[in-house]
Amino acid sequence: MKLHTYFRSSAAFRVRIALNLKGLPFDAVPVHLLRDGGEQHHAAYRALNPLGVVPVLQDSPLVLTQSLAIIEYLDETHPQPALLPATPAERARVRAIAQAIACDIHPVNNLRVLQYLKRTLGHTQDEVDTWYRHWVQLGLSAVEQLLAEHPQTGRFCHGDTPGLADCCLLPQVFNARRYHCSLDAMPTVQRIAAACEALPAFVAALPANQPDAE
Repeated sequence: MKLHTYFRSSAAFRVRIALNLKGLPFDAVPVHLLRDGGEQHHAAYRALNPLGVVPVLQDSPLVLTQSLAIIEYLDETHPQPALLPATPAERARVRAIAQAIACDIHPVNNLRVLQYLKRTLGHTQDEVDTWYRHWVQLGLSAVEQLLAEHPQTGRFCHGDTPGLADCCLLPQVFNARRYHCSLDAMPTVQRIAAACEALPAFVAALPANQPDAE
């Protein structure tokens, strides 16, 4: 398998974690999102993913896009260890947490959105950073409630083994820290992130441990 990835991409980070949890070897193919106007915009990459974003997983002959779809593909084709729980209700809960991050928090803070705010609309870097922190803190506060108030939250987002929701949570927490977002009101989020960071599968997926890390 080949994973087209960028070391700081939240979406690629999620898939790296899932691959590591599954124990699946893969070749990392770096796609630099800033160099030369962004390598994701080059014709060769656009042929793989017309959206011009990472990640892309190539599992010959398949070319797969969208991090959550890729992770569920991996879970269905390599069932153990499972990243989704056994019952429909539990799976719906885990997907809801994952999508709260991947579909509500992340899209409005994606690199191309931040670049548009600054380059096209003329906002200052301070204004862009304020935008970022607003949406992250609003979204993670909601995730904190989903986790803290639910009896099925355990050491991880659901129970005591890491899964799909944790694959999404740690990358978002990593980026929140990078942008100096306050997580003081989110003790459950911080506790689960720390539990993830203690596992080799998550450590190996960290941005600093990628071949294209800067």
